[in-house]
Amino acid sequence: MSPRTGRPKVDKPKDIRYSIRLDVETEMKLQKYCKENNISKGEAIRRGIYLLFEQK
Repeated sequence: MSPRTGRPKVDKPKDIRYSIRLDVETEMKLQKYCKENNISKGEAIRRGIYLLFEQK
């Protein structure tokens, strides 16, 4: 048997997708945050969701 190739399986796959609309100012702020923190837009949005729950 040959070893499997490809990406390794992850504990929490991210298979749910959202489409959102942003104004130019918000998009620029998101891009700046992502560049400064070296993260993707998706990761920045996930962090924002967790912050909402922490404030509760």
